[in-house]
Amino acid sequence: MAKIATTAFVCQSCGEVHSKWSGKCNGCGEWNTLVEEVTGGVPGGLAAPKKGTKRSSKVEFVALNDTAEAPARIVMGVDELDRVFGGGIVPSSATLIGGDPGIGKSTLLLQVAARLARNGLKTVYVSGEEAAPQIQDRAKRLKVAESPVQLATETDLRKIITALKAAEPDFVVIDSIQTLWSDSLEAAPGSVSQVRACAQELTRWAKKSGAAVVLVGHVTKEGNIAGPRVVEHMVDAVFYFEGERGHQFRILRAVKNRFGPTDEIGIFEMHQYGLAPAKEPSALFLSSDGESEGGAAVFAAMEGSRPVLAEVQALVAKSAYGTPRRSVVGWDSSRLAMLLAVLEARCGITLAGMDVYLSVAGGYRIMEPAGDLSAAAALLTSLSANPAPERSVFFGEVALSGAVRPVARMEQRLKEAERLGFERAFVPEGAPTAVDGLTVTPIKRLIDLVELLAPDALNA
Repeated sequence: MAKIATTAFVCQSCGEVHSKWSGKCNGCGEWNTLVEEVTGGVPGGLAAPKKGTKRSSKVEFVALNDTAEAPARIVMGVDELDRVFGGGIVPSSATLIGGDPGIGKSTLLLQVAARLARNGLKTVYVSGEEAAPQIQDRAKRLKVAESPVQLATETDLRKIITALKAAEPDFVVIDSIQTLWSDSLEAAPGSVSQVRACAQELTRWAKKSGAAVVLVGHVTKEGNIAGPRVVEHMVDAVFYFEGERGHQFRILRAVKNRFGPTDEIGIFEMHQYGLAPAKEPSALFLSSDGESEGGAAVFAAMEGSRPVLAEVQALVAKSAYGTPRRSVVGWDSSRLAMLLAVLEARCGITLAGMDVYLSVAGGYRIMEPAGDLSAAAALLTSLSANPAPERSVFFGEVALSGAVRPVARMEQRLKEAERLGFERAFVPEGAPTAVDGLTVTPIKRLIDLVELLAPDALNA
């Protein structure tokens, strides 16, 4: 007996299903996101099984100590990309890559597909957003048009799966998952039901065929991958492509990775011939203007196993309006509010009537609490108009009590600063002090940093 299709109201933001329409989604709280969709069809499949078809009910079990060797990773030949993936992409895996429009997702994946094809792997690139001449023109611009990549422009999932089964590729790019549609559902392409069904079917095909599948996903205005969160649970790895359009640097950040670390990043530079791995990632986010004015401090960050140095810039000025402004770029605004409160309550620095602007240079984003001390140093030097000591770095977590707490991998941060020519380091107590060529100054409490960088502010 055929399953009767019914209708339901599905939130296009989180995927929550409602029996009736309402203005606000009960799952995520978003307004005007409920859309009526037909449900009750075959979930996640391309078609219902035909009558009389025998389906095997046998489930095969294997032992945990099975001696079968895992398939070797596919090395993509791009150091930054292989680092983020954990040494290369795993066969039979499904990867989801999201990012803002125009950030370079299609460019990077086309370059990767061309490189793998030149190395002898059967590679397929399926685009649902662009016509074949557009992709071919981009390939000519990237100097990869001669690579034996099989190109297709299609949005019908049934046709795509049929073509992939016939081609038997090793590496597949789907650009993008929001453009595909399955005829087993009556929902529109890009809807929650279609995205979930198409992602599930492609992931299932990847597991059975042994091919590595990369899905490109759109992002919302909040920066999250559009569609239901269950799609991120289906795939094996989720990566976000970050960067500012005004900057040439792009960061590929791992959010989920079943086969590797989730705290690694890959740093790329945008050139006229596409994206290339950064030659000196640790120094990309440092200012090169050579100015010695106050309001800047260098932060020694850690991204996975890689130390990265970034410049934190701050501007403190008297407010011209009744309500002082707090503007943050590249850092957590709530963490800035906490740091300002600690400066006022524990150090006596009054910033209530001041506009505070804080930015991380180069489009970098500080994701760890170790950036507290460098942000405090930038604020204090801007307030006092005195620059920080030349060739100095800062890192450390500031507690609500005003204490500066140790952070992870302090020795690696110091060695990287010394390698790049820095001479002084302001760090929490307990950090290594015997680093050749580097003068290490322990900071026990935030008031100690104030006395070093902005003593006049204490008397104000």
